[in-house]
Amino acid sequence: MNIRRREFNSDGHLTPEAINKSFSPGMVSSLVALTDLIIILATGCIIYWNYVGWSNANYEFYLIGILLTSALVVLAFSKTDTYRIPSISHPTGQIYKILGVLSVTLLLFLAIAFALKISDQYSRFWVFSWFLFCLPLLWIARYSFYYCFLYWAKAGKISRKVVIVGAGSQADKLLKKLKTEKYPWISVVAIFDERINRIGPSFHGIPVLGNLDNLLDYARKNTLDDIIITLPWTKNNRLEKIVRKLKELPVNIQLGLDTVNFLNSYPTLSFISKIPLLNLSHKPLEGGSYILKIVEDKVIGFILLMMLSPIMFLIALAVKLESPGPVFFCQKRFGFNNKQFTVLKFRTMYQSNIGNKGVEQAKKNDPRVTPLGNFLRQTSLDELPQLLNVLGGTMSIVGPRPHAVEHNYKYSKMIQGYFSRHRVKPGITGWAQVNGLRGETETVSKMAARVRYDIFYIENWSFLFDIRILFKTFYAVISQKNAY
Repeated sequence: MNIRRREFNSDGHLTPEAINKSFSPGMVSSLVALTDLIIILATGCIIYWNYVGWSNANYEFYLIGILLTSALVVLAFSKTDTYRIPSISHPTGQIYKILGVLSVTLLLFLAIAFALKISDQYSRFWVFSWFLFCLPLLWIARYSFYYCFLYWAKAGKISRKVVIVGAGSQADKLLKKLKTEKYPWISVVAIFDERINRIGPSFHGIPVLGNLDNLLDYARKNTLDDIIITLPWTKNNRLEKIVRKLKELPVNIQLGLDTVNFLNSYPTLSFISKIPLLNLSHKPLEGGSYILKIVEDKVIGFILLMMLSPIMFLIALAVKLESPGPVFFCQKRFGFNNKQFTVLKFRTMYQSNIGNKGVEQAKKNDPRVTPLGNFLRQTSLDELPQLLNVLGGTMSIVGPRPHAVEHNYKYSKMIQGYFSRHRVKPGITGWAQVNGLRGETETVSKMAARVRYDIFYIENWSFLFDIRILFKTFYAVISQKNAY
């Protein structure tokens, strides 16, 4: 409590003394990366000395392997945004990134050792023990930093110090948004506006300290991270004058947007023929990501089809013998870019009942479903023929689940942005399904929730995200929730 009284004023904002005493979130990111490097290096060395034992004949191979692999893992974490503050503040989801990066690095290590014909220099026990011990240790370190980070942020010891230029409607929206999101490490320490006489000494409880000249003087006496200009973009001459002056300062300078409440993702800047453009939405799976997704689908799809083909043959035979009708249930559905395709499933209903109720979703204890069909639905084995859709290019292993054509027309009129889920190929499994939105969506709110999860997946796609969903799919199938 003494810390908070000393570091914060009566409005809950950092005092001028605390502004210069607190340190940047970027330092925390660097500290997490350094800790990861130490954990990986130390774990490799300790297991080597305790199991393999020091030997002048081979220590160089182990030392080089430990150093290069440790650096590679930390670099991979950095490239996957593991060290960004939003990631550090959500440690639960980090286990999948850590597992994915360690798995890929392990395979790369083994491939390089094999290619250089030095794999016999390494103990297999040492290699696998090293990676297995690193996984829990890195995750424990993430949780430790998370709690330390929250403590430092609430105590005012860590802060991203922000100054706002302009106290109009844009600043009002920005401050309300920051208050809603509740980021304790982001501290708006002051506002500067030439209309100080009309605005008053404070705005949203934050002190208004004067005009642009006052800001320059303030920034040179205090440590700042960001200056956000929240003035109308139509004031070109005024903005140009302000930016030209502020560029003298060693801080990030950013323009706020009138549409701060409209933008849900981080907009970026791009150029067409040297003309700057603000990106409000982007084409998912472009360039290298597009190629990686195709390779993922073809490789995983082919492997699964080869492994599961005996099971699929037995299921097809059982479906044929249980009740009259075709083995496969074929239905038109919307896929990538709202183009229709034919999805394949094992038939799970009596042939005489298919179509009697239009495209009504199956319910619990649905009389249309056969006994075998009930088992296939609960275990999701009825979806296995969609591996043929994946290899045919109309579906992906992971993606938004395809809905019947009639459902698309129905829900697109009720849910804003519904068709955004068709920006990528539909999948056999998806982010919505592993988060409890599998099976029947009997209410519009449930379908809206599914759409939100689908759009989140599209906006945040990565190879490791797909691997995470595949792991969670196995658990979802075992638990058999909402599947009938």
